[in-house]
Amino acid sequence: MSERGMFDLSGKVAIVVGGASGIGEAVTIGAATHGARVVCLDLKHEAAQSVATRAAAAAAPGASCEAGVLDIRDGAAVERVFNEVNARFGSVDVVVCTPSINVRKPILRYQIEELDRVLDVNIRGNFHVLQAAGRIMTAQKRGSIILYSSIRSQVVEPGQGVYAATKAGILQLSRAAAAEFGPYGVRVNCVGPGVIETPLTAPIKADPNWYNAYAAKSVFNRWGTAEEMVGPTLFLASDAASFVTGTLLVADGGWLATDGRFTPPGMQ
Repeated sequence: MSERGMFDLSGKVAIVVGGASGIGEAVTIGAATHGARVVCLDLKHEAAQSVATRAAAAAAPGASCEAGVLDIRDGAAVERVFNEVNARFGSVDVVVCTPSINVRKPILRYQIEELDRVLDVNIRGNFHVLQAAGRIMTAQKRGSIILYSSIRSQVVEPGQGVYAATKAGILQLSRAAAAEFGPYGVRVNCVGPGVIETPLTAPIKADPNWYNAYAAKSVFNRWGTAEEMVGPTLFLASDAASFVTGTLLVADGGWLATDGRFTPPGMQ
């Protein structure tokens, strides 16, 4: 296979969960343009349908995109929808799961209802996706599952304790699944974004001081875009990553690589 062909998704069936906005939207369109038959799933059906229409218009020859509704908190629904996709297309080759929620609040002020809400989506929801995808892929003896962790699985700041714990949990779930599913030819990995301009981070972007402080943590002095997460995700989805599993692919603009923004004298 040529190096160009290694990144080709032609003939693969890809499910993108959370595909109606942000990173999921960009990945949906990117997967279709790289040849996949994509199913874009989200809580918001109209938004998912709009993304699917644009992805289909941009799709490579033989590729396609359609939309559906899914709430990852409902394990039975996840199982049903994934099985329906498998029955219809004959396989599920790639699953990407992007949804997460965050309640920014110090631990001492956290309400149990808020804790439950974050855990329900970030841990329980991702577990449902991992389990449903794993059942199909281990049976067919191939596939790539890509969950979304974060730099917050590695470093944290005040108010991010619960979110960071769930992102670390997602990473550990993916590593365990990589070990369990690997003998069946199934790969499981995480993407670890830095600060990305998405609806989830819109409140931060609206505060210039907060926005600029985060931008300064990147060696590029800027935030990332949703489109910049497409490459890392599709790499993990493709045959180019055939020996990559159980890993966190960090895409953070150098956030974790640097311990400060001060440049010592003579180092300019």
